[in-house]
Amino acid sequence: MSTTQHNSNNHQNLKLRHGFSLDDLYNRDGLIRLDAQFLDFIDVSDAALRASLEAARAANGVFASKKEESALLIALAPHLEDFLAHLFGIEAQVQALAASHHELAPLYSCKRLFVQRRAMIKIKPEEAELLDGAALEAQLLGFFGAEFSELTFARHVIEWMTDEATNAEQLQLATRYAAWAAHTAAGRKRHHGGVLFKAPAKLDFEHLVPLAVVNTDGISAYRLGGEHALRRRHGFALTDAGTNLAGALDEANYCIWCHEQAKDSCSHGLKEKPPADGGDAAYQKNIFGVKLAGCPLEEKISEFHKVKVQGHALGALAIIAVDNPMVAATGHRICNDCMKSCIYQKKEPVDIPQAETRTLKDVLELPWGFEIYSLLTRWNPLHLQRPYPKAASGRRVLIAGMGPAGFTLAHHLMNDGHTVVGIDGLKIEPLPPHISGVAANGERVPFNAIHDISELYESLDERVLAGFGGVAEYGITVRWNKNFLKLIRLILERRSQFALLGGVRFGGTLTVDTTFAAGFDHIALANGAGRPTVLDIPNGLARGVRTASDFLMALQLTGAAKENSIANLQIRLPVVVIGGGLTAIDTATESLAYYPLQVEKFLHRYQTLVAEKGEAAVRKQWSAEEQQIADEYLTHARAITAERSNAAAAGRAPHIL
Repeated sequence: MSTTQHNSNNHQNLKLRHGFSLDDLYNRDGLIRLDAQFLDFIDVSDAALRASLEAARAANGVFASKKEESALLIALAPHLEDFLAHLFGIEAQVQALAASHHELAPLYSCKRLFVQRRAMIKIKPEEAELLDGAALEAQLLGFFGAEFSELTFARHVIEWMTDEATNAEQLQLATRYAAWAAHTAAGRKRHHGGVLFKAPAKLDFEHLVPLAVVNTDGISAYRLGGEHALRRRHGFALTDAGTNLAGALDEANYCIWCHEQAKDSCSHGLKEKPPADGGDAAYQKNIFGVKLAGCPLEEKISEFHKVKVQGHALGALAIIAVDNPMVAATGHRICNDCMKSCIYQKKEPVDIPQAETRTLKDVLELPWGFEIYSLLTRWNPLHLQRPYPKAASGRRVLIAGMGPAGFTLAHHLMNDGHTVVGIDGLKIEPLPPHISGVAANGERVPFNAIHDISELYESLDERVLAGFGGVAEYGITVRWNKNFLKLIRLILERRSQFALLGGVRFGGTLTVDTTFAAGFDHIALANGAGRPTVLDIPNGLARGVRTASDFLMALQLTGAAKENSIANLQIRLPVVVIGGGLTAIDTATESLAYYPLQVEKFLHRYQTLVAEKGEAAVRKQWSAEEQQIADEYLTHARAITAERSNAAAAGRAPHIL
């Protein structure tokens, strides 16, 4: 449900246990009291663990070895999960979530012990091509006595392996089927989207993306090759929802949890051997010269994977939030430095961003899930240096720019006890006061707890750009769920130490002098990584030529991508994109998605005006060039309309591209 469709009856009052209120979770005294109760909660079941936690805090998180810190956090995570579940009164739902993790466990043991170590080795790819997968599946169904699924296969195989002599026939069938499913194109197609028969491929750095050369009208072009199917798209809804729980657990099980050997390069980078003089070792570089420095936040990746596999989703999120409290703004489709530095350098790395984002989603989808995530950004007992916000410092900081750098800095400054005002040059649309706690005039008002995360989410093709998030708002396309920006904003805006102002440009509306005169102690500039690049070439600013970043900003900030928008962003085909980085790729995909929408909108409005005023009256003001462009748009739009009708009649997806 969109927040603009709020009905107060849909919001349940949050009844916290231990005598706490929602307000207590947003003030320092309440969080200190909550922390004390957590320590007592641990003490009941494991007094030694409480002592270890208090000793670690007293030492400000300094350990003799990193392995000691990891062991402590992993031991604490299940206790924190139990405490949070009791605090929010969702014990049954958390137990059900844990059970769903454990239910999938046979997939990963069968994959490791049987599919990869037996079937794929015993039967080579060329032999697997001669097998009849459908016939093998039919024979296995006779033993399963249930509908075929990867989980059913895994459960039976694990059971059969406990007595291989008795189950020799079944295991032989399963071996042949697994080899067919893993080695052949038909098998991979049959199990597309599954995890059991999906083995990590060896990396060929010269051919990371499978390509095929296509010759059209004497022109050679590259197309995506291999078994990758064309993903058809219409409009600007979310294009990649990310993996499910089974996929995330597959990645977490693929991880070898190398924090246990202090080899977690995904977090800390891959380093060369230390120099003979005892200095710091340099980071390794891959074949492309990219430094393998690991996660910039040094997130405890291996540790959260281990806790996730154990079924403790809340505990895993708490471990992530120690170093990355703004996890809603990272993960899948945002960053992958961790993957580049994964210990697997010769085959596909662990898809850490997928596991990270799925862990967040698993918690968010619980009742009061957003409130739990939000709480862990202010109070996190696994954060040994700062489990709760520091006392008020009396200092005020102005942050210019509310993109990823600005909003992350704002969070940490508030937890260090400072008051923060965030400004941004874009107009920032207000959030409903009943969820943000901020009225239209900027005054603080009571806000409701969010029981169901769907109350916050909107379809991306209908979502109004709120102006908050900087490049995450206007630069990243709908390959990423921008509803996460609302979560980040609420985490900040609900706090009494924070104020957010849009339409304010530093250096114009505010200057250094006026800022300090207003009583600020510090100014933080978080206004972007760089200015737009204008190429110094002839006709670089000619009509029809624009920078890719400018196109993406215009597409998203004007609302041109929405069917009901009257924004005038005109493009014509063919579109030529010069460059091959992420901005170039986004520009190519968004151009292809926007053009059909643009011409169909034009056709609809043209038909409306013609019906009202007549065709001659509509066209008489157009120049010859405008007549040509209009006819081009109308021809294309009618072709698209016809294709939609043909596709509907044939029961298939329309081939708009």
